[in-house]
Amino acid sequence: MANNGSGSSLGPGGLDLTNTFFKPILNSDPPIPSNRCTKVSVIGVGNVGMAIAQTILTQDIADEIALVDSKPEKLRGEMLDLQHAAAFLPRTRITASVDYAVTAGSDLCIVTAGARQNPGESRLNLLQRNVALFRHIIPPLAKSSPDAILLIVSNPVDVLTYVAWKLSGFPVNRVLGSGTNLDSSRFRFLIADHIDVNAQDVQAFIVGEHGDSSVALWSSISVGGIPVLSFLEKQQIAYEKQTLEDIHQTVVGSAYEVISLKGYTSWAIGYSVANLAYTILRDQRKIHPVTVLARGFYGIEGGDVFLSLPALLGRNGVVAVTNVHMTDEESEKLQKSAKTILEMQSQLGL
Repeated sequence: MANNGSGSSLGPGGLDLTNTFFKPILNSDPPIPSNRCTKVSVIGVGNVGMAIAQTILTQDIADEIALVDSKPEKLRGEMLDLQHAAAFLPRTRITASVDYAVTAGSDLCIVTAGARQNPGESRLNLLQRNVALFRHIIPPLAKSSPDAILLIVSNPVDVLTYVAWKLSGFPVNRVLGSGTNLDSSRFRFLIADHIDVNAQDVQAFIVGEHGDSSVALWSSISVGGIPVLSFLEKQQIAYEKQTLEDIHQTVVGSAYEVISLKGYTSWAIGYSVANLAYTILRDQRKIHPVTVLARGFYGIEGGDVFLSLPALLGRNGVVAVTNVHMTDEESEKLQKSAKTILEMQSQLGL
């Protein structure tokens, strides 16, 4: 499939409409070179990839979006569908191709492509198939955009972020995963719903594996700057630990519930990843719980394990890992989560 995009020519003769519709101002200075455009590439145009691309487009985060997929007809259809909305959107160039050359010069490459689990298939076998897929994705991305930041969304996101790091040869600050950024959003929503406040006023993190061994950092939750658990204790307000655990389990099961109801998740992860893209490309230096190299943090040792920690993000990718307070119990759970991921990584042979 050839590279597709929009241009200023029209018709079989390639009539240049720019010169037809516009006349230059006499005696004017030549155009001043504009600042470098921001380019984002999305690999995989399934439900998740298109939700991310659509959200980035509507929020005016990028000047150019390049789409890549192995299915040329669906790829072209998705590109045209977005292009046809141009009159209602910020001006953004949209291109698409099965050839990774279309991603050249990207500032941010978002990988959503991944194999689906077959009935009865083991998690390890699915992981091995996704690793094989990444061997065809990551090297051409790294070659086309050697200065890009890689943002992995494909699941299992923690292990595949490690795989992307190994295959790309990029410095560790320029490879991260979407991790528990969405889990933490669900967590904040549930807490806000319990006390009837805006979720944006709730500070709360889910860390560790994006999966069953994730850890809810109850000790660091605050609402409007007020630490919740210490406030309850000072006010001698009783609460049950099981209630807290039930909220965490609801977070863990949220994706499964959405998938059982509509067949897939898309919109929430679309907003989550677009939010990460905004923070990175606009150098916002905001803290997000995302998949990063965790070795050496919070007592995590044993190898190059990737999992979610609250990280400061900016134009250079991962700027730093935030020193969030954890109880001994939370720290132990996080280290156990790291061991779970390391066990999966050890079976990859990378």
